[in-house]
Amino acid sequence: MVSQFVSSDAVPLLGNLDFSFPEGTHAIGRLDKDSEGLLLLTTDKKITRLIFSGEKPHKRTYLVMLQNKMSEETFRHLAEGIRIKIKNGEDYLARPESLVRVTDPVSLYPWAVDVREKYPHTWLLITLTEGKYRQVRKMALAVRHRCLRLIRLRIEELTIEGIAPGGIKELDKKTFYNLAGLYE
Repeated sequence: MVSQFVSSDAVPLLGNLDFSFPEGTHAIGRLDKDSEGLLLLTTDKKITRLIFSGEKPHKRTYLVMLQNKMSEETFRHLAEGIRIKIKNGEDYLARPESLVRVTDPVSLYPWAVDVREKYPHTWLLITLTEGKYRQVRKMALAVRHRCLRLIRLRIEELTIEGIAPGGIKELDKKTFYNLAGLYE
């Protein structure tokens, strides 16, 4: 699903979900079409600015399935930070806040079952405090691993726990601001 309500392309959209969204609802921190997981939707335009342009960095955690086994040396290199190209071809040091190998993602997240498990792969939990365009995928490619699956699990204390794929969980403003680490 594309994380938008309108598109000139014939693709599944947020408006196709079985939910009556209030007028002015928009996605915060969109996911690309090859990614899945937590997507924040709001009618409060201030939230986008506070989460992505505010003074306080907000942590985002992803469960990532990479093609092939990752060596310890590559893992350490990724943990220390990887130079990637961002907007206008600028070099950027992408350094994770935390990086953890996951040996059994299904025991942690039952919906993480993947048919590609039979091929050599590596699962990682990666937490970032920045969110450059396709950053996790670029970081993986920089260390010669293709990202097979990318699932956003959390933004600060907002998580996908208890929400089925395609499901929606409404929060009141106070709860949302508290879990998102925002202050009015």
